[in-house]
Amino acid sequence: MRVPDFYEFLTQPNYRMSGLASLVFNAELSLTIAIVTSFVLAFLLFLINVPSSEHSRKLIKAKNTIAMCFFISSILFFVCYTYSGIEDYEVFSSLMMFVVTAISSAILSFSLMNLLEEGDNDKFFLNVTIIAIFSCILVRSFWMERGVMRWAILIGSVILYIVNCLIHIVLFHRTYLRSVQKIEQYYDEEENNKMKWIRFCYVMMMLTQMFVLVYMLLPRGFMKVYTIWYALFMLYFSANFISFLGSNKLLLDAFAYKTLSGQEIIQRIERRKRMKKGAKDSQPLESQLTEQEMNKIDRSLVKWVKEKRFRAYDKTREEIAKELNTSKEMLHMFFVTRMNVDFKTWRTRLRIEEAKNLLLDNPEMSINIVAELSGFSDRSNFHRQFTKIVGCSPKQWRESNGK
Repeated sequence: MRVPDFYEFLTQPNYRMSGLASLVFNAELSLTIAIVTSFVLAFLLFLINVPSSEHSRKLIKAKNTIAMCFFISSILFFVCYTYSGIEDYEVFSSLMMFVVTAISSAILSFSLMNLLEEGDNDKFFLNVTIIAIFSCILVRSFWMERGVMRWAILIGSVILYIVNCLIHIVLFHRTYLRSVQKIEQYYDEEENNKMKWIRFCYVMMMLTQMFVLVYMLLPRGFMKVYTIWYALFMLYFSANFISFLGSNKLLLDAFAYKTLSGQEIIQRIERRKRMKKGAKDSQPLESQLTEQEMNKIDRSLVKWVKEKRFRAYDKTREEIAKELNTSKEMLHMFFVTRMNVDFKTWRTRLRIEEAKNLLLDNPEMSINIVAELSGFSDRSNFHRQFTKIVGCSPKQWRESNGK
């Protein structure tokens, strides 16, 4: 009994295109666009100079990895282009698009996660190596005799591809949540919006990964559509990344910021208790937050609040700590151990109280001005925080409490 071959399954009838559509979706033209786009973007990213510092180390690594990804993609697109005259080229191009997507998505996924949180290089290289080996076997199967072996290679490659996608999705989600938490601890909550492009690009990349599986089952004419789609995705991804390079130093500061986790703080408190009881502890005394240090921070905070410095929305946590003559780690420990609240929540409440005073004392003042003067750079965030804490909108509160 003859075993159906997956190449026959992939080789669906081609759609006939005419006129402008035929020109736009020409296979050679679409591949040329993809080759040029990926190579130019790789070259551009390699040329961009990012000053080396503790804040930009991960950013430089992510930039170079993305550039390498686009360069590899351009080579694979070029290989696909050079074989355009062979028999069953549409099948070969399907396999090549699968390979391009598998390798590039693994590299881009690592780059985005590394941008948020430095990753494990060994695991990354192992992952890419495994994908590259399976990709070579898959492409090599094109010249094998038709039969069960081809099916086994295709199914094995697709299963590995899907499992790899799912693992990356889980890892990225966890990394993204940790990074958002870090930003919230370090800076104002509206800064989280500047990270949304990372999540959106990752979602687009996952859709591209799924699209390649669907594309392999579609009529052959759709190969040109997929190639153009991938080129547009690279352009969109690069535009957002380059914009991020030049306009988000505060976020880069936060990515370099090492906060104390709740567990670490609990451990330090327990160590202090044991030290008071005479227990031995290897932790140096300098790392403990003593009562004297707490009182010092407390006095500084009283002065800081009296001068209404909490209204400044362009300062990082590190800059605020310097104003209080302490470190950001000590400030974080102070709020967790003595105030039982994180700094961001505490400052937001101060700003809301300031906004209430402004709303009552200045009935003619607009809500936007009140938001800005009380320390909120974003009106929507001001409305959200005010409603969350007070229970109604600023306008409603002014109307119900005004004289």
